[in-house]
Amino acid sequence: MEQKDWMLNQIKLLEERSKDYRQTALFQEFAKLINEQYKRIEQTQGEIDGRMWSPKEWG
Repeated sequence: MEQKDWMLNQIKLLEERSKDYRQTALFQEFAKLINEQYKRIEQTQGEIDGRMWSPKEWG
C-alpha cells in the first residue's frame, strides 16, 4: 500500500497547489479512482485466496 499512499499524497499536494477549479476536481476524482482500484485489487486477492483453499475448485 506504499504506492497508494504515495500517489494519494502527490495528488493532494497537486490539488492544494492548483488554483483552477477544474484541475482541483480532476485531482479529487483521480484520488477516488485510485481508492476504487486498490479496493478492487484487495477484493480480487481475497477471491483468489478463497479459490485456492476451496477443494471444489481444485479439479
